[in-house]
Amino acid sequence: MKTFKVSVQETANNSIVKFELNQFITKHQSFEFNNIDEANSSPLAQQLFYLPFVKKVYISGNFVAVERYDIVAWNDVQDEVAQQIEVYLNDGGTVILDDATPKKQTPVTVYAEATPNPAVMKFVANKKIVTALFEFTSIDDAKLSPLASELFHFPFVKSIFIEENYVSVTKYDMAEWQDITVELRDFIRTFIADGKDIVLPEAAEKLKASTPQLDKKFEGLDDISKEIVNILEEYVKPAVASDGGNIQFMGYNPNEKSVSVMLQGACSGCPSSTFTLKNGIENMLKQMLPGKVEVVEAING
Repeated sequence: MKTFKVSVQETANNSIVKFELNQFITKHQSFEFNNIDEANSSPLAQQLFYLPFVKKVYISGNFVAVERYDIVAWNDVQDEVAQQIEVYLNDGGTVILDDATPKKQTPVTVYAEATPNPAVMKFVANKKIVTALFEFTSIDDAKLSPLASELFHFPFVKSIFIEENYVSVTKYDMAEWQDITVELRDFIRTFIADGKDIVLPEAAEKLKASTPQLDKKFEGLDDISKEIVNILEEYVKPAVASDGGNIQFMGYNPNEKSVSVMLQGACSGCPSSTFTLKNGIENMLKQMLPGKVEVVEAING
């Protein structure tokens, strides 16, 4: 069962607020409505136009953006709008009718990018494809991802890591990247362009990767563990994500002053990951949390 969660995101334009969802509500299509008459093809947009301050509604991917008239401030009404969208979707409300005409789409592009791990190639899309991160190490555990399931039918695919706008593929040594990169890139691009589900709507929740579940897990940590997680999120994750991987906090032992993390995607099994771990992350945590961290240990995802 789909359970929609809405979070409020400010934008550079203070008249516009994005209501971001934990699931996709369009098949990588975008729709823009300037008034209630234009919104005949979107029951959700029509509902929003009944609010007197709504000037324009934009629906795309996993968010609804609303532009307001100046008769109200967003701080006064945004939580109410977020709740209205959440209730509407969880009651099974229709977002877009099947015959709706989307805005002219930017063609889907995917480019291949080498990573520090010679066994891993990163395939980067020009649009958001998932709302959480996922790792699949076999076809059996890929049941919640139609894309991963299909990729595992290639005999040279060993594991798959999917984050916001990219897919990292780990290959077996039986194939060379120069022989398979174009085939994989074209397959992934076509899959996205056809509007197919990258992961099933319930995937994040079933794999305990949804934002509410991660927030609840974070709140249950001790204070030092929270500090460690915040440091990893701010200083480490952006760097490893750019290399097609991820680092996940697993635990903190105050007696041994040790931190355990899981390496995923391109970081898993990477020859340089041990060096990065010891000379980068371990030193950083020692400096930022003096006397609390002495060693960082990693397991591969």
